[in-house]
Amino acid sequence: MKTRRHMRRVAMAAGLAALLAIGGAVTLDRLDAAYPPPLVPAPLSVEVLDRDGALLRAYAASDGRWRLPADIDTLDPQFLKMLVAYEDKRFWSHPGVDMRALGRAALQLLWNGRIVSGGSTLSMQLARHTEPRAARSFSAKFRQIARALQIERRLSKREILERYLTLAPYGGNLEGVRAASLAWFGKEPHRLGLEEAALLVALPQSPEARRPDRHPQMAKTARDRVLARMAGAGVIIESEVARASEAKLAGRRLPMPAYAAHLADAVVQAEPDERVHRLTISRSAQAGLEEVAARAARGLGPRVSVAMVLADAQTGAVLARVGSAGYFNVARAGWIDMSVAERSPGSTLKPFIYGLAFEEGLVMQETMIEDRPGNFSGYRPRNFDMAYQGDVSVRTALQMSLNVPTIRLLDAVGPVRLVARMRRAGVPPALPPGETPGLAIGLGGAGLTLEGLVQLYGGFANRGRVRPLHYLDNAEIAAHPPSVLTPQAVWQVSDILSGVAPPKDAPRLGIAYKTGTSYGYRDAWSVGYDGRRVLGVWAGRPDGGSVPGLTGYLAAAPILFEAFSRSGVGIVPFPPAPAGAIRLAASDLPFPMRRFSADGGGFRAGAPVEPAPEIVFPPQGARIDVGLARGARVMPLALKINGGRAPFRWLANGEPLPEAYRRRRANWVPDGGGASTLTVIDAAGRSASVDVFLE
Repeated sequence: MKTRRHMRRVAMAAGLAALLAIGGAVTLDRLDAAYPPPLVPAPLSVEVLDRDGALLRAYAASDGRWRLPADIDTLDPQFLKMLVAYEDKRFWSHPGVDMRALGRAALQLLWNGRIVSGGSTLSMQLARHTEPRAARSFSAKFRQIARALQIERRLSKREILERYLTLAPYGGNLEGVRAASLAWFGKEPHRLGLEEAALLVALPQSPEARRPDRHPQMAKTARDRVLARMAGAGVIIESEVARASEAKLAGRRLPMPAYAAHLADAVVQAEPDERVHRLTISRSAQAGLEEVAARAARGLGPRVSVAMVLADAQTGAVLARVGSAGYFNVARAGWIDMSVAERSPGSTLKPFIYGLAFEEGLVMQETMIEDRPGNFSGYRPRNFDMAYQGDVSVRTALQMSLNVPTIRLLDAVGPVRLVARMRRAGVPPALPPGETPGLAIGLGGAGLTLEGLVQLYGGFANRGRVRPLHYLDNAEIAAHPPSVLTPQAVWQVSDILSGVAPPKDAPRLGIAYKTGTSYGYRDAWSVGYDGRRVLGVWAGRPDGGSVPGLTGYLAAAPILFEAFSRSGVGIVPFPPAPAGAIRLAASDLPFPMRRFSADGGGFRAGAPVEPAPEIVFPPQGARIDVGLARGARVMPLALKINGGRAPFRWLANGEPLPEAYRRRRANWVPDGGGASTLTVIDAAGRSASVDVFLE
């Protein structure tokens, strides 16, 4: 019996040698034509990448496997050296079959009566992964040899190695070195430690038996065997072996990255045929904000969630978007993306109301305005704390977020105008069907998303121009974005909001910010910006339930300041004031600007019946020759108006002219050329402005 088994092994070895002997070009050509190798790529995991190519989120392939493509240019060089030296040291020179390794395997089989080493090359292993067989047998081995020879004729060595490192099994449903490195070590395989690289070399030979989470001792033994053999082969130095062997194994399998999970889901659903999606998100900023959101939510209550959006106002690129305090947190309804949920914005629209008032010349920062109960055609707003401050400056009213002064200004500029500017910026508020915008919109009486609010506030960080937010890195950017406010009005608002004190224990960051709280303590908001970026924060319950004591200043503002610090983007200083934007002391204000005189939509007793002033010369946008191009003495420029009530106060680039005029004509001697803004204010505080260019 022994002799018969011995003769059978000899015959098998002889058959193996015979197969190699007939592997000539003619035979391979015929074999290729009759039985082409199955090299159709296996389904790969969908990847969502950040702006720098870092993995934000991956999805299992259609067959349920985590399978990410390998690129040897981005793999750890030491790992590649160890892999080739351990698995197939003549990989770069053999034609797919290593005759010396196969001869050694055949002799070991004859001598020991069992398979000691298979002699498989990486090409043969790739053949096995692309065309798996249920059991090990000589016929399966012969087929692998033939397939390896075919593969070598079709693919380069680099392609063979990359395909092997994409398909090799690493335990469970992990295939490929990238999926394995992420699952076992939480990192991409371009920065593996020596002990990690050795484990990844050892795992594919017996992936289930050596899983470090289930069989740590077997995994360690296999890893240390690789280290010892690599030291003996001179691939690593002996002194490194002891250190690497002391390293602890990964005790558990880590979840795949799931940064910006809500956004990733939306992008993949929008483009289901794309395998790789590249976003404008910064992974480091995203990770920092997600950590801040999760920690803040724990301190706010068991059912409270937090959402954040960070954007570059100059380009509209979203740098981070946190949809909830934890995508997988069931208690906080983490699957709901609150960054795109419509909620009441509270007081966060107030800066735009004040901006419109500045733009129309109704007020300046030190203009006094009443904070007393008022009746606006039946609408009686009250302050958040139910108290009133009496007469306050416009600057103080906005910094304290007083409700009544805000409604006085909104009544003067008109809620329809506010909504029109929002729509121009691409952020229309949600109103009941058929309802005309009313004064309540100034205190949160409309629906708005956090994403929309951040886009709207982008106008404050971009000199009044609003860029639509986008997430894809190939999005087209419009050359001329719409303007929501003039640069001068933006500067006035930003100058006020940058003076608001930070929340308790938060450092001054050099940002401007505004908070808001919706009715019934359902939504807490805080939006801040510097000279380039905007960050918005929402906190509340996804189901709309009330959270007693939840306010923008106490809940959302601390998150805003911490998130700005943890985002890693740095603070960009505000730009200098544009021409015409200055802050005058109360004593320097033109007389009509010292006190806002509108009340509930009508002027006080003695208000004029004349129409509002209108500048008829110079006209809007005119280019006027005042002698600068000829080097001559600058000529006075005639100013003419219609309507209004005398006396009239003129401002040139924010500076009042020396005297008030009772006539509708005036003269102005420019002190230089270029763009200028001219404003006239009548005795009732009504104003008109034009922008001209002097040359």
